Amino acid sequence: MSEAKTINNAVCTFCGCVCDDIELVVSPDGKSITRAGNACELGRAWFLEHKIEDYPVALVDGKEASVEEAVDAAARILVEAKFPAVYGLSDTTCEAQKEAVAIADFVNGNIDTTTSVCHGPSGMAFQGTGESTASLGEIKNRADFIMYWGGNPVEAHPRHFERYSAKAKAAYLPNGRADRTIVMVDVRKTRSASEADIFLQVKPGSDFEVLWALRALVRGKYVDDSIEERTGIALETLQDLVERMKNCNFGVIFFGMGLSMTRGRHFNVSALLALATDLNAFTHFVANPVRGHGNVTGADNVVSWQTGYPFGVNFNRGYPRFNPGEFTTVDVLARGDADALLVIASDPAANFPRRAIEHLKSIPVITLDPKPTRTSQVAKVAFTVAAYGINVPGTVYRMDNVALPLRPAFESPYPCDEEILRAIKERVCELKGIGRRHVA
Repeated sequence: MSEAKTINNAVCTFCGCVCDDIELVVSPDGKSITRAGNACELGRAWFLEHKIEDYPVALVDGKEASVEEAVDAAARILVEAKFPAVYGLSDTTCEAQKEAVAIADFVNGNIDTTTSVCHGPSGMAFQGTGESTASLGEIKNRADFIMYWGGNPVEAHPRHFERYSAKAKAAYLPNGRADRTIVMVDVRKTRSASEADIFLQVKPGSDFEVLWALRALVRGKYVDDSIEERTGIALETLQDLVERMKNCNFGVIFFGMGLSMTRGRHFNVSALLALATDLNAFTHFVANPVRGHGNVTGADNVVSWQTGYPFGVNFNRGYPRFNPGEFTTVDVLARGDADALLVIASDPAANFPRRAIEHLKSIPVITLDPKPTRTSQVAKVAFTVAAYGINVPGTVYRMDNVALPLRPAFESPYPCDEEILRAIKERVCELKGIGRRHVA
């Protein structure tokens, strides 16, 4: 019997922290992970639940099929559709994401990532306002003022405090937490709020007003006392906060979906990005989104460098067009526009609005996922694939746009997303009569 294998410095792809210091122990039979050292409770569950299981490699119309048969069926669905849509991509490698963009291009379809239902407004704000940003390594080593706005890192990103921000001991902040001021801004007290020096509980829907009041105070403009009635935050509290921000050595605002997916959306994020820019007149200040999925940042990067836009991109006219609300997947499904859907590493049938799910169930769907999902259960073509980071190497991006190579733990009998998507792409090109020189 073989011995247990240890993988040092493995990468956890559960969330956007993409911690790269995980120590994995693989069972002697090479079919599961028995220990995930350094991982948080979320990462541990992610690693330990992945085992070699007995699922069909492919299903077509609910019946077992070979990979070749399923690839052909998937390609024909996409070629025959008038408005095919591609969605997901946030839990797979950058190499697979590149193939998905090529498929959308060749079938003159639509491509969108899960960004459109989380930090999509942030992407729009980056385009309109720009951003002052930094890597998590720089923030860990230098940031003595850290603010979280609309996020709950203790529960959503358990190692964010210890690795990158509040509690991290670093070159220029050797005492860790004692060297930093931590501020939490949210509509309710969370577990993260108990870790903060200052907690601002804003009234729901008033983030935009608070941010613009802070911008005004940073610039020395008058703000009326009535700001407290509108936002729940006293003017004196805002004035004290501004002084702390202006007088820190290095400040950062991490912002989450509590800002991007509430009233104001991209206007909220634009105001926060502008606030960080304003503060650079006095000190060094940056703003970073806190991302959820393991490679959602990679999806934004890949789709951007391939099309010029981060999500919600349409190739129907033969060139890429970007228009959130028109080409985002929830919308193309809810309106009944899409007549075929390719889903990679996502489960829209479990979390999309009812109208979108109803239309999804009425059209041919193709899925790629390591495990059965609600979406794969209604799919015309369903592939079982190897899990990225567990079985598959490749590239992922941390939430701060730093690229990291994956170190898989054990092999899978199933193909990876990249292999399946490349095969679908090549079959699409054969069916459309596109020469091989255009396929690479």
